[in-house]
Formats: sequence, structure tokens, C-alpha cells
Amino acid sequence: MVNKEKCIGCGTCVAICPVGAISFDSDGKAVIDKAKCIHCGACEASCPVSAIKLD
Repeated sequence: MVNKEKCIGCGTCVAICPVGAISFDSDGKAVIDKAKCIHCGACEASCPVSAIKLD
């Protein structure tokens, strides 16, 4: 779901997620909690480097 090579750790997805399903790993890259994600697409649409693709 998150392309770790593209993710720049900007936090846009974390801020836009309506259910708090996104956090950062120890490398500062976004991680999506699949159990919390409602697949609304807000994170995918807001990512400035297109690092997020929802299944």
C-alpha cells in the first residue's frame, strides 16, 4: 500500500486520514493500519509523491 522508496515522510497522509490509520515506522515512512483503514482514498489523493496506492 505504501511504496517505501517513494515515501518522503511529509505527514500529509497522516494529517488527512479521517480514522487515524496512518503512522510512521522507525525509518520515518508511512505505514497504514489495514484494520483501521476504511479505503476512503484521501491519503492516496493527497500524497505529493504518489507513494500510496490502495488495493
